[in-house]
Amino acid sequence: MTPITSLYRRPLALLTDLYQVTMAYAYWKRGVHDREAVFHLFFRQNPFQGGFTVACRLRTIVDLLETARFTAEDTDYLADLRGNDGAPLFEPEFLSYLRRLRFSCDLDAAPDGSVVFPHEPVLRIQGPILQCQLLETPLLNAANFESLIATKAARVCLAAEGDRVIEFGLRRAPGIDGGVTASRAAYIGGCAGTSNLLAGCLFGVPTMGTHAHSWVMFFDDDFAAFDAYADALPNNCVFVVDTYNTQDGVRQAIEVGRRLRDEGHRLAGIRLDSGDIAFLSTRARAALDEAGFHDVIIVASNDLDEHTIASLKSQRARVDVWGVGTRLVTCYGQGSLGGVLKLTAVRDESGAWRERLKLSEQAVKVSTPGILQTRRFRSEEGLDVADAVYDVRRPVRGACTIVDPFDPTRQRRINHWATYRDVLIPVFRGGSRVYDLPALAASRENTASNLKRLHPGILRLLNPHEFPVGLEASLHERRIELMGQYRRKSQT
Repeated sequence: MTPITSLYRRPLALLTDLYQVTMAYAYWKRGVHDREAVFHLFFRQNPFQGGFTVACRLRTIVDLLETARFTAEDTDYLADLRGNDGAPLFEPEFLSYLRRLRFSCDLDAAPDGSVVFPHEPVLRIQGPILQCQLLETPLLNAANFESLIATKAARVCLAAEGDRVIEFGLRRAPGIDGGVTASRAAYIGGCAGTSNLLAGCLFGVPTMGTHAHSWVMFFDDDFAAFDAYADALPNNCVFVVDTYNTQDGVRQAIEVGRRLRDEGHRLAGIRLDSGDIAFLSTRARAALDEAGFHDVIIVASNDLDEHTIASLKSQRARVDVWGVGTRLVTCYGQGSLGGVLKLTAVRDESGAWRERLKLSEQAVKVSTPGILQTRRFRSEEGLDVADAVYDVRRPVRGACTIVDPFDPTRQRRINHWATYRDVLIPVFRGGSRVYDLPALAASRENTASNLKRLHPGILRLLNPHEFPVGLEASLHERRIELMGQYRRKSQT
């Protein structure tokens, strides 16, 4: 059983919205349920007012798809659902069809740790329309939350400027699965580890931790608490020093550290969880160095995020490791990534592709038709410089022009000498996985490598530079043509 599904001890075919199943039923009733369709997943704005997004969801999606099936228990539940007239929503023959159904789609996606941008496809699913429809909700559920966490973690790690960042937000995470998923996504985003043991067990995320204030409060003073902890775990001593008085706590930690050193062990660190971190960390570092504990690290926590860490770094705080919890796992400042999955093409009865496009009164919500891929171009200096969204039926060869989908006067010519790679890679073909999931550490390294290939201006926490993303010129022209056709139809 795969890690995510093992949390629930059952396949998760019902992890979807009711209207997905009612649409699937309507496709089946009409006899078009096997008609081939293409959907693309994309989002419209980088989160946290930032310049990039880290894709993180593929491992969960693979887990879900490889175990996707409706059990008898699932269809028994669906059989009990009633319409407005009190009659069953679904015929028994349809529920029997669902029990026999097995995933048979193609899926292409950006690997976990890829940096992606608004208005470009980051996942494409192609196959029977009924299956694609049933998968819309679980695909979005995985992509929206995990990518948001990974992006927040990447921003926090950028602010830490190479210092280690530890995620320990399980106590305030959105539920059990939310906590486990957040720990994994935060690691892919760049965190060095987590306090979450279940995430460590399921996914191999490095686990780290010390003790809480309650341990100190059980004893009469800091020294007694630290001394007892050192007796129990001499190889894991990072003491929380701010339970009563921070500077006195540092002194008591040093006393216990001397005993540990005499006994062949070492004081690993101290943790500051309240107060003026910049001031207290500077005083603590001076006291530790004076006592000869130059290798003892200082850990800081207390509702940290990328902006607080950046401020503390500018104040020259003497912090070596940053513990980030609540504001990471709750994606403080951004409720959702806002990813959507849109139908972009359907085969007709003759087998020809018919492109589909969603119109809107809001230009930002007009979709792009076709069977799409994202091509990323790189400069001679090794920096990623632009993304071109193109239709795979009209491949980009050599130089091309990209057009801003919302301002056609903004165009950019990509020189023929620029190197490139396609962002979406094959993951499933005909329902069988053709992609070997990399180790979690490799996905984490992929994030770091992707970020290094971006101009520093795109990585800024405030007012970042915009990475150029556009439609390849012929795709832009086709989109405009279809928009005109749809608008004319709506006016007749």
